[in-house]
Amino acid sequence: MSLSRKRQKELKRLRSSAEDLWGDQQQVLDRANAVAREASRQISALHHEEVVPRVRTGYENYVRPGLSQAREYASTAGDGVERALGSALGTVLSIGDIANDTRVRRAVQRVSPKAAASIAKQQKSGPGFGGYLAIGAGIAVAAGIAYAVWQTFRADDELWVADDEPGPAPTSSAAL
Repeated sequence: MSLSRKRQKELKRLRSSAEDLWGDQQQVLDRANAVAREASRQISALHHEEVVPRVRTGYENYVRPGLSQAREYASTAGDGVERALGSALGTVLSIGDIANDTRVRRAVQRVSPKAAASIAKQQKSGPGFGGYLAIGAGIAVAAGIAYAVWQTFRADDELWVADDEPGPAPTSSAAL
């Protein structure tokens, strides 16, 4: 294909302009990469200097006291539940003992012979309402004690935060 000299000069200038533009674009991309690396470094420094201390302070001021207080409430509530269940079980057992006492039976017979006769007729071989109540109370007490033991011995590893502040990753001079 034969081109005129004028057309060849125009193509040569266009090729030169395209090469210059390509070189300029490469310089712009190199400069943009350098700016992005510096921005990343600055963000990392800002994170370590500003964000980490603020998060740590917020945790120490707000979260840790709340966790400690919740732990104290749980311990106190567990103790109160144990005391209440123990008291209820003791009351149920003492009522059963009183009902089986021969002196109480004689006193009921003296006051109302009909009531004593009806009580004697109602004697069953199986557990009654009081028996089931005592069994339920015993199960509740056992569950409360098991829960208190579990709370005492469970691992609280996930609740603790390491005291060491994470530092920047070590850089080697060979990588730079």
